[in-house]
Amino acid sequence: MITPLSRSKNRLPNALREITFQIDIAPQAMGSVLISFGKTQVICAATIENGIPRWMKEQGVAGGWLTAEYSMLPYSTLPRKNRDSARGKIDGRSMEIQRLIGRSLRAAIDLDVLGARTVFIDCDVLQADGGTRTASITGASIAMALACEHLVRRHEISRHPMKKLVAAVSVGMVQSQALLDLDYLEDRDAQVDLNLVMNESLDFIELQASGEENVFNDDQLAVMLSYGREGISQLVKQQHSVLRENNIFLEKSS
Repeated sequence: MITPLSRSKNRLPNALREITFQIDIAPQAMGSVLISFGKTQVICAATIENGIPRWMKEQGVAGGWLTAEYSMLPYSTLPRKNRDSARGKIDGRSMEIQRLIGRSLRAAIDLDVLGARTVFIDCDVLQADGGTRTASITGASIAMALACEHLVRRHEISRHPMKKLVAAVSVGMVQSQALLDLDYLEDRDAQVDLNLVMNESLDFIELQASGEENVFNDDQLAVMLSYGREGISQLVKQQHSVLRENNIFLEKSS
């Protein structure tokens, strides 16, 4: 018999950490939010500029583009993390995460409606306690919705280009028990690590799952996916609540 794990603040296995959103944290960005997943804190900012990448022009690709950057600030972890600029290159992990953020958000926006513009997403981790990539995606979805709303209200585009909100959450197997939204200590000891990205209709955008020197079976995967869907449903409700408070109502999309 598996004994239930003791989690911080007595969280249940299928419970999220406390999630908070503080919008307009970066006044110079068109849309920004400070998102917290427990102790993990990430500033997500979106800026939209006229123009598209050169490769799109050369290949005759219509519509706009979205790109993302991700970084962990030096004081976000212990020990201190050197800046990428000090090393002269982006580390492999950061590159992987910013590509994931970009892919996830491009699945949420109609680039044709956006027109010949580029959305720049910047995610900067203030404090890392597990789940920085999932917090970045969830927060960036809000930042992008806020930024696109500026274009709508200035009548620069005919309608809001976001098709659906996107959220992400981590799940893992720790001591043979499925846990939702892992903090750092749980992630460190996880036998299986899974990151799930879905839209508000609970369609898959990306699924990253790996055994950490372990394997997992169909039943364990089913439980992790069930917890993940439940967590993303809760995150999307919170996202919509934040947007409604700012009079942003995304059109229903099938």
